[in-house]
Amino acid sequence: MSETNEPRAQYGAAAWAHLTGQLPNPFPRTIGPNAMKYLQEIVDSGLTCGMIGRFEREFAKQYGVKHCIATPGCTPALAVLAAAFDFDHGDEIIVSPITDYGSIMGLYREGYIPVFPDTEPGTVNFSAETIEPCITDRTRAILCVHKTGIICDTDPISALAAEKGLVVYEDACQAVFGEYKGRFAGTLSLAGGFSFDSEKTMGSDVGGCVITDDDALAERMRYIGHSRGAISREHFGRVHKHAGYAYRMPECTAAICLAQLEIIREQVAHIDCVVRLMSELIAGIEGVTPLPIPEYMNVYSAWMFGMSIDPEQFTCDAESFGAQLAAEGIPGAGTGKYYLMPEACDFLKDDAAAKRFPFSMPPASREYTYGAQTTPTASAFLENWIRWSTFCEKYTEDDCHLAAAIVNRVAEKNRR
Repeated sequence: MSETNEPRAQYGAAAWAHLTGQLPNPFPRTIGPNAMKYLQEIVDSGLTCGMIGRFEREFAKQYGVKHCIATPGCTPALAVLAAAFDFDHGDEIIVSPITDYGSIMGLYREGYIPVFPDTEPGTVNFSAETIEPCITDRTRAILCVHKTGIICDTDPISALAAEKGLVVYEDACQAVFGEYKGRFAGTLSLAGGFSFDSEKTMGSDVGGCVITDDDALAERMRYIGHSRGAISREHFGRVHKHAGYAYRMPECTAAICLAQLEIIREQVAHIDCVVRLMSELIAGIEGVTPLPIPEYMNVYSAWMFGMSIDPEQFTCDAESFGAQLAAEGIPGAGTGKYYLMPEACDFLKDDAAAKRFPFSMPPASREYTYGAQTTPTASAFLENWIRWSTFCEKYTEDDCHLAAAIVNRVAEKNRR
């Protein structure tokens, strides 16, 4: 039990173990056929086969970038990237309000202040228009989060950032091999972070990485994130010039990631087809609106399926609607209110109110407030939004029709 006597959050297979229903569940995961071969190589070589480097080179090759820096997870990937930036304590990073804690952990630990613009109505993402009013003289970077696999409209954001002299980088943890105007998510900016945690689209046991074409940034990420900010000084040994990390991907994780990389492109192509079919079917149900798929997205690498209900048309709220979907056979269906970071992160609200570092002045230059009221569009959207992150590559056309039939049945049962 946690210190508040409430149950700890669960991750990976443990979080899915209780789910039942008529539709596919990601677990047990589909594992690439060469996984055992690569794992055996590690054992036979006595840990000398360089599996991490092999995975990094192959991932970079598939993405058409110069560098891939492997990490033990997605949260460490974004933390390594935040640590590699040479910003000052109290500098501001603009982040989508609808995301996961992993998007902000690293930047907050570096003493940067997260700033959350509102989202565009009807979607999970922010835009250049919602970002611009949040830019101050302390803003240093914009972190685009491609939530559910819906890629932010990055070109206008990049144009705004260039005008203001800001860095843009991406949280592509839910958008592996998703495509924006013919380009992969994660390659649309200075750098992109990915997740290979067991429940994600390219699920390994754990794992993550950062990709970039910037030589200096890649070297600094390895120095800060892998070498713990240490150099080797002659006649002495290691000297830690910076407070770095040992965020290195395990060799066995690299083996599974390499095997998964060999099958993921075909899986994502399939996911793109079935999520578009699912969206079309759900759109035909009065009062239910699937998450819109922008025209600029060539490939939707959907980690979860999302839809909104019109509260005026139903006698129940979204939480009850989602619970009924789960009871009818859609495993994991429910709301995702906890994705609203300004509301979900009590430590932000508490530290800002108490003006604890980095909210003390200095290094902060103004007062900050967090909560649902600071991003009203995003908050209102999540009140009526239902998703299931059990949507996966195992779905067939028949599964999509079954899911739509379940949604329609629940909708009719609760219609005003």
